[in-house]
Amino acid sequence: MVPGRRRLAAATTAIWLDVTSPGGVALAQVGPAPDPPASEGAPSVAALPLLVVTGTRVESDAFELPFSMDVVGADAIHEGRLQVNLSESMQRVPGINVQNRFNYAQDLQMSIRGFGARSTFGVRGIKLLYDGIPASQPDGQGQVAHFALTTADRIEVLRGPFSVLYGNASGGVIQLFSAEPPAVAQVTPSVAAGSDGTWRAGLTAGGRSGAWGYLAGVDRFSTDGFRPQSAASRDNAMAKVEWAAGERTQLTFLANYMDVPLAQDPLGLTRAAFEANPDSTDPVAIRFDTRKSYSQSQAGLAVRHELAREVELRGVAYVGQRDVRQYQSIPIAPQNAPTHPGGVIDLERVFYGVDARVIAQLAPAGMATTLVAGVNADAQDEQRRGYQNFVGSTVGVLGALRRDEDNRTTSVDAYAQADVTLAPAWSAFAGVRTSTVRLESEDHYVVPGNPDDSGSADYRKTTPAVGVVFRPSTGWRLYASAGRGFETPTFNEVAYRPGGQTGLNLELRPAVTDSFELGAKWRSGGGAQGTLAVHQSRTVDEITVLTNSGGRSTFQNAGRTLRRGIEASWHQPLPAGFDLFVSGTLLRAVYDQDFLTCSGSPCNAPTTRVPSGNRIPGIPDRSAYAELRWSEPSGWSAALEVKHQGRVWVNDLNTDSADPWTIASLRAGYETRLAGTRLNAFVRLDNLLDHRYAGAVIVNESNARYFEPAPGRGWLVGASAALPF
Repeated sequence: MVPGRRRLAAATTAIWLDVTSPGGVALAQVGPAPDPPASEGAPSVAALPLLVVTGTRVESDAFELPFSMDVVGADAIHEGRLQVNLSESMQRVPGINVQNRFNYAQDLQMSIRGFGARSTFGVRGIKLLYDGIPASQPDGQGQVAHFALTTADRIEVLRGPFSVLYGNASGGVIQLFSAEPPAVAQVTPSVAAGSDGTWRAGLTAGGRSGAWGYLAGVDRFSTDGFRPQSAASRDNAMAKVEWAAGERTQLTFLANYMDVPLAQDPLGLTRAAFEANPDSTDPVAIRFDTRKSYSQSQAGLAVRHELAREVELRGVAYVGQRDVRQYQSIPIAPQNAPTHPGGVIDLERVFYGVDARVIAQLAPAGMATTLVAGVNADAQDEQRRGYQNFVGSTVGVLGALRRDEDNRTTSVDAYAQADVTLAPAWSAFAGVRTSTVRLESEDHYVVPGNPDDSGSADYRKTTPAVGVVFRPSTGWRLYASAGRGFETPTFNEVAYRPGGQTGLNLELRPAVTDSFELGAKWRSGGGAQGTLAVHQSRTVDEITVLTNSGGRSTFQNAGRTLRRGIEASWHQPLPAGFDLFVSGTLLRAVYDQDFLTCSGSPCNAPTTRVPSGNRIPGIPDRSAYAELRWSEPSGWSAALEVKHQGRVWVNDLNTDSADPWTIASLRAGYETRLAGTRLNAFVRLDNLLDHRYAGAVIVNESNARYFEPAPGRGWLVGASAALPF
């Protein structure tokens, strides 16, 4: 057998698991299985196809896990798509809501089972990883704009109780894995262009030579936007270099870079403005020239070393830097108060961390057991400055300094987990993680009327998770799982106090969630498969948006909340080259306790009661996705996609909501080989019926600019060529 590989299944078509890849990456290769050495032997019964994932930090068949785990493969990421935003392919996964806000100053709006919906910037409540390196900061805040989709192999989505084993994330885990270096060296240019001046151009290259393998890619994206003040441009680059240092050791160097020199912010629209003209922009955005520029660079080293037979050490270390400058639409008058932090945010962040774990395969009392134990430490150092967004009567420019502080976030965790085969039909999973998160701030802007606001807060929690799987037959799995998770406030959430008060909002408490899930999985040797999951999460001290005005948010603890839902998916190969995939989600997310909130701007203190039973804003009550795809051996393919989203409430008081919507998209493509070169071209039409709808909402927006419109009918064309060299 090839060193570093363990065979998981043997059949005419098999999947091999490459355990030499870094950071928990499992390479699932589908194709003819190579013959094993005579001394190894082979099972006499063909196994069902495997879907290898890494949600438990060790390679596993997703079918055997006691929680919801979905994989978005390379075809779903690349085929007929722009390959810029995760929202292009993630809506097929039940239980997850990923909306393109068509506002590149604010990133995507993303939630899993209702967790993360309150985020007004970036992603929170969800653990993000890119090739095993965290894309979430120690406080739980994360971004996905640097995820390079043109070089992506797959995206894994873990939902439910076992996400607590990743620390500060109650909703789930999203991991993007870049492709492995190809066996034959090749370079692949690609281009795409579409409506509203949108285009992307990219170049990837990869290959292997002896013990070395490499993959690299660069991309440039630009759009004029379909609304005034919504143009953006972005550059991405990534590199991965693998080195097999011996039969037992593999090293992988990973790096990525992103630069957004300009991302204009069109802000949201009021109900009246949205209904009158969804292509419009509020005049305040143009007057203040609301915009953001940001960049990020990150590098990491992953190591895998076989300590002994069935015992492996894995580690990753990383460092990165992120710089942000954002111009907001804060009016001039409030900024003259001595405690006001200004209308321009300026951040310089350095983040770094390490993770090390040992994985052991044991068989005590004849029970196959996998043990994982590890430690994790992450830190972020931030220089946060605030400036006025005016000079004299001129607005939208960098003015006087109004805030200057050094912030530091640290997280130190230890974790352990076990997977035990109790009997041929039963398996049990258990894990525990203990986390310590510290936020501290040193204030350097101390002037008359604005005292020293330095301070710190510590959060500690131990989070367990347990699960069991029952195998009644070859094609069925039934499972149950439970876990306790917690979410600390992020620095963005403690950055401002309500009512213009000075200093950090360190009174915010972590939210603690108890989650349960029951589910069933089915699959056949012919490729058909289905999943069904029922889940419930009860949260204490839910962190909610208190005020949201001019691009600035304040937060509070709102007591108890309850989330209950059902998720299902089905994949069915059909005759004549057709293939059907459908998924659906029902979710009831409500406040389970009365609390007080703000109902307008300005707001010095919450005085308006939110009754128990109100829906949590920003969370759709239902969603569905269906795709009917056709392909034939000559290289032609086509697909019809239908997406539906239910009602989304815009504020805690449930006084308004974004209406349900359904849209359809159509794509067609052709792929062929010419003189060893793989050529691909496609055309795509989105929103075929030109339906106008709100694609996302800004939760609790104090000026009632809740609605972020989605564009009408749009088109996209693209082509690529994989050239061997």
